[in-house]
Amino acid sequence: MAPHATLPPLRGRVQQGAPLAPFTWFRVGGPAEWLVRPADIDDLLLLLRDLPDAMPLTVLGAASNLIIRDGGLRGVVLRLGGRGFGDVTVEADGIVAGAAALDAVVAEHAATAGLAGLEFLCGIPGSLGGAVAMNAGAYGREIVDVLDWAEVATPAGLLRLSAAELHFAYRHATLPPRGVVVRARLRATPGDAAMIAAEMTRIRTAREATQPVRARTGGSTFKNPPGQKAWALIDAAGCRGLALGGAQVSKLHTNFLLNTGGATAAELEALGETVRARVLAQSGIALDWEIRRIGESAA
Repeated sequence: MAPHATLPPLRGRVQQGAPLAPFTWFRVGGPAEWLVRPADIDDLLLLLRDLPDAMPLTVLGAASNLIIRDGGLRGVVLRLGGRGFGDVTVEADGIVAGAAALDAVVAEHAATAGLAGLEFLCGIPGSLGGAVAMNAGAYGREIVDVLDWAEVATPAGLLRLSAAELHFAYRHATLPPRGVVVRARLRATPGDAAMIAAEMTRIRTAREATQPVRARTGGSTFKNPPGQKAWALIDAAGCRGLALGGAQVSKLHTNFLLNTGGATAAELEALGETVRARVLAQSGIALDWEIRRIGESAA
């Protein structure tokens, strides 16, 4: 691929002004200044090594827990879709998977191999790289509970970091500057295939019954405050079904925002802030966003 004025010469795909809304679960947001899809890990390492320090870098995974603002993203937006980034390998006591592998796919590989302990991943709508980067969790377990190591591409090269070195906290991992998760190993234990399948069915059934899984949504909007449930606080503040333009608080699960059709990122974010204000006024508790909001507001 021919070099660009501000980017190193890459073998992968580089697009200027690429629309990003189709990649996000909300289906909103402006374009990327540069959308880069590296051919492989070596291509990614070259990009990270030679990218100018002043050039912003944003990693986009499954974009399931993300609002990209209507003005889009400056600099490089990185999507891992090339060779090796989605591979899943089954081992005797765990799974090694690329960052682009969907969490549910990792869970399915483990179940097929009769490995227990990763069932919770089928309840997380995202990719493994994002799950590691935010210590994603569901149904009583988090990535920190099962991670052996993660390989992280950095400007200085490829690092293999343990769970302790990632300093996991609630919905957070500490990655090196400009670090990009490319692969991870998750621990599992041999188990009864029927019991593993039954647990995954239970999780999927619970999600279908309690969450708007088929809507244009972004997953859990706010973090659960200590000892509290965000959805209950939102419900108590009278926000169930609250709407702003094309954005709405789900009537099924109040900690989910919906794009009912034609919503802008600004409407979704403003509705979220309205919910936060109402919860604070009603309960005295300040909700923290779990959904990442990134990019520029529309001009």
